[in-house]
Amino acid sequence: MSKMLFVNLPVTDLAKSTAFYEALGLSKNPQFSDETAACMVLSDTIFVMLLTHAKWRTFTSRPIPPATASEVMLALTCESRAAVDAMAAAAGAHGGTADVDPVQDLGFMFNRHLADPDGHVWEAVWMDMAAGAN
Repeated sequence: MSKMLFVNLPVTDLAKSTAFYEALGLSKNPQFSDETAACMVLSDTIFVMLLTHAKWRTFTSRPIPPATASEVMLALTCESRAAVDAMAAAAGAHGGTADVDPVQDLGFMFNRHLADPDGHVWEAVWMDMAAGAN
């Protein structure tokens, strides 16, 4: 059995966050979504669970960090440099922020950091695996 990953994120506006992740190419699984949560499908084994603050608090009493804080950066590979640019553009056009950090271009690796409407940071990254192996 393949391992599955569920990334749980507290969000202030579930509908806005759902629309943001749909704009990045994720799809909503209605079977595991309701008025307090949206299950966003990234792949057959990776899911992003968007949880209202009230729902989040049923899982933990730890405080929700402010949108200006970075607790974790989630890296997501893209198939090309153009796909990295497209993801950053979609983030900026749909309520998030593109390039919360400087663009990094190392030749064999290219990445841009974007934030969702609640400040959760994602790294869109393309790597030339053949060049990186040298």
